[in-house]
This record gives sequence, C-alpha cells and structure tokens, in this order.
Amino acid sequence: MVVVGVDVHKRTHTFVVVDQVGCKLGQRTWAATTAGHQQAVCWVREQFGAEVVWAVEDCRGLSGRLERDLLAAGQRVVRVPPPLMAEQRRTARAPGKSDPIDALAVARVALREPDLPVAAHDEVSREMKLLTDRRDDLVKQRTAMMSRFLGKLHEIEPGWSPPAGSMDRPTWQRKLADRLADVPGIVAELARDELADITRDTVTINALERRIAILVGPMAPTLLAMPGAGALTTAKILAETAGITRFKSEAAFARHAGIAPIPVWSGNTAGRVRLSREGTDNSTPRSTASP
Repeated sequence: MVVVGVDVHKRTHTFVVVDQVGCKLGQRTWAATTAGHQQAVCWVREQFGAEVVWAVEDCRGLSGRLERDLLAAGQRVVRVPPPLMAEQRRTARAPGKSDPIDALAVARVALREPDLPVAAHDEVSREMKLLTDRRDDLVKQRTAMMSRFLGKLHEIEPGWSPPAGSMDRPTWQRKLADRLADVPGIVAELARDELADITRDTVTINALERRIAILVGPMAPTLLAMPGAGALTTAKILAETAGITRFKSEAAFARHAGIAPIPVWSGNTAGRVRLSREGTDNSTPRSTASP
C-alpha cells in the first residue's frame, strides 16, 4: 500500500507518495484542475500500481473539486484536519515549510491515524449546505445594510423609525419607500438605494427558505416533528451532519457538533465538565460528504 499526501492550493496541488513506513517514494505538482487531477491518478497508477489511499488536507474550498475528481476515478480519499498536519510538521526532522514538506506531513498523518474521516459523495447534504450557507450570507448582508439604512433614516428624520424587526416585511418596505420618495439630497438617494438592496435580498432569502422547506420535508420528517425543529434548523443539522450513519456512536456525533463534555476538575471540583467547542471530526466517522 502507498499513501499519497496532497497539499492543496488555488492553482496547483502537490502530491507526495510514501510507503507503509512513511518513506518518501515520489513527488509531483499538477494544476488544480480536473485534467491535472487525472494526470496525478495516472502517475500514481503507472509508477506505484499498488493499493492507494489519497490523504488530502481538509480545506473544503480548495480541496472539494480534487476530492470529487478522485472519487469519480474510483480512488479512496481520507481527510486530514489541518491541526493534525501542522502537529506532524512541527515534529518532523526537516525544518522549514514548503508544499512538498506539507504534502509529506499529510501523508504521514494518514499513516499514523487509521480513523480519519473518509470522503464520500453525498449530493443531498451538499445541496442543503450550499443553500443554507447562501441564505446565511444573504441574511448577514441584509442585516448590515439595514443598520446603514437606519442610520441614514435617522439623519433624514430623527423622530421617526420603523418598528423593530419590521424591515424584512414587504409592507414596511413599501411604507419606507413611499416616505423617502420625494425627499431631496444625497443622503435620501443613498437610503433609497440601500432600501432597494434590502428589498431584493429579502425576496431572495424568502425564496431560498421556501426551497429549503420543500427539500427538507421528505428527508427528515422525524426531526421536523420535534418541538423547536423548524425547516431551517433541520436543514442546518442535515447540512452540517452530512450523513448521520457516518458516526459510530452518539458520543461521536456530540464531539462533531461541539457539545461533548470535557473534564475540567482538580481536587475538590471533582466531576466538573465543560462543553467541547472544537466541532472537529476527531469522532472517527466512517465517511464525510463533500462540501
């Protein structure tokens, strides 16, 4: 068996191959494209022709496309959390930092840690994560625009403002637009532009919420039936869990979710715990969905 450690970047990926005891066998760099990924697979097959495990540093924005291409080629892919890779690099004999050094560290972590999360296609949870992340980004953007708009509205008419929590309602958006329609000056002009942006984002957010609600209904009816678990909460849980069967136990899921208890006691404080906020995949799951 050989392990291929991969250090990922925007434009290129560096691949280092090691044997079962961590000795370096080869090194190559290819473009971070599907064609480059296919070249890497062909090189490993031709040069090493053994059972192969691809170990990829877990940087989803950079490694997602590589993972999907490797899985499409029938390869086994494990994810190495960056903290583990950094720890391996610190303890290495060779000092310094470079793409080959990082790729070698990734490969050796994969040899040392047999229970790393295994990448797998999961289009359902991936789609849910993309939709919920997009909605969250738009809500943050709209909140910032609302703050700027209210500041300008106060400057235009200090004694008047909409009720708290009303600016995402079409009725109040129309009232505000009518109130500002004939107000002269650059401040009012900018306020009208910001209100138009808020209205547009609200339409998009509402459309996303309806789409998410339609998708999540058939996927998790039991979770939706629980008190307090609405469509958005359920969708977020599904998106971040990426397949509940990948966890070996309830404790493993709690560790992933950042709610596992950690002992923090000494002497007469015996039994005291706090919650883990790591939210890492040290829970030894069997597989993980692509982002």
